[in-house]
Amino acid sequence: MKSSLWSRQGKKLLILLLLVPFFSGCWDRLEIEERANVLGISIDVEGKQAEHEEGEISHLKGRFPTPTNKMVRITAQIAVPGRIPLGPGGGATGGGGSGDQKPVWVVSVVGHTLDDAMMNLQQQLADRVFLSHLRVIILSEEYARQGVDNVNEYLRRNPEVRRAAWMFVSKGRAADTMQISPELERVPALYLMATLDHAVALGKFPNDFLGIFWSATSTLGQQPYLPYITIKEKNNIQIAGMAYFKGFRMVGIAKPLEIGFFMAVQGLNPGGYMASVPVPGSNESVMVRAEHRKSKIKVDLQNGRPHVTVNVYYEAGLDEKSSSNLQVDNSEILQKIEESASQGAKKAIVSLIKQTQEDEADIFGFGEQVRGKESKYWDENIQTQEKWCRMYKDIPVDVTVSSKIRRVGMTAR
Repeated sequence: MKSSLWSRQGKKLLILLLLVPFFSGCWDRLEIEERANVLGISIDVEGKQAEHEEGEISHLKGRFPTPTNKMVRITAQIAVPGRIPLGPGGGATGGGGSGDQKPVWVVSVVGHTLDDAMMNLQQQLADRVFLSHLRVIILSEEYARQGVDNVNEYLRRNPEVRRAAWMFVSKGRAADTMQISPELERVPALYLMATLDHAVALGKFPNDFLGIFWSATSTLGQQPYLPYITIKEKNNIQIAGMAYFKGFRMVGIAKPLEIGFFMAVQGLNPGGYMASVPVPGSNESVMVRAEHRKSKIKVDLQNGRPHVTVNVYYEAGLDEKSSSNLQVDNSEILQKIEESASQGAKKAIVSLIKQTQEDEADIFGFGEQVRGKESKYWDENIQTQEKWCRMYKDIPVDVTVSSKIRRVGMTAR
């Protein structure tokens, strides 16, 4: 009888213990109004004269020595609670407050490192800096060319930072991008994020959010790249190219049309770029748009070193002709245009590959092909990213391109 009683009491105690966590409620809650939600940050290089802006927060003169790092300026876009537009109108009826109120607060601080600057930023804010809503990180070209290892180290070890955020390199001062007021979106950081998301969907840029960039920096046989942007007029952002890196340092820029050729080598779709193609045997030209791409990369060993062969296939559409006198309704003319387009694409791809070879930046991932398909050779002769960068400069790369025009549009009669 006693054992049965103890058994019932034990079950009740067990049930009570299991229910305790559900009674704890929100004891560790942090209201959204009590967070400084950072939507975007920019990073610029500053001179020693900026030290007068910095308080003695992480160091004390004469006791805790000042770091020797160069000064950086952090400009942050912080969401203002109640002003972020929730509806299509962006006004009070849309949940975003009145139209004349800015939805973000822009704050600028300096520091010797990114961590130091973020600490100085926190010193100026009443609420805790919160990075889970961080959408864009803008680096000035000057900062990127000096090396982004400090940014990578700080952001990668912060569990709040999403890997789906975008990182850009900006021509000129990155802080200027935090001040723009785009007409299509009241929140500048969200506009910048949408610009790249839509560029990926339209085939204008490969998918390269923060997590992919970090993965490339850790890969032995491939170098990373980032979108390169510039401000046009007052509030317009243009994707002005692709900044590519050797290790953590930016070493070059691919032009916008070269992004399309890079994506062709990678076999990435959809095709989003068009090019002017001369028509052989005439003074006319046509605009040809890439619609679909296929790519095959072959790696073998010749004369004791890697040899790469790239075969690219285009399916394209003829969008426009320079003159109404040009007839494109017969197979002979179309074949000439296809050959001209293939030759032009081949020259552009070879030129881009040579440019990256001179900069020792294998953004195509040929080294990963060697490491995967010739692993014994890699383990015996290369082993490290630094050795592959030096070898990449001299390896032969053969390129073949074939194009097929599938559509020529319609002619009204």
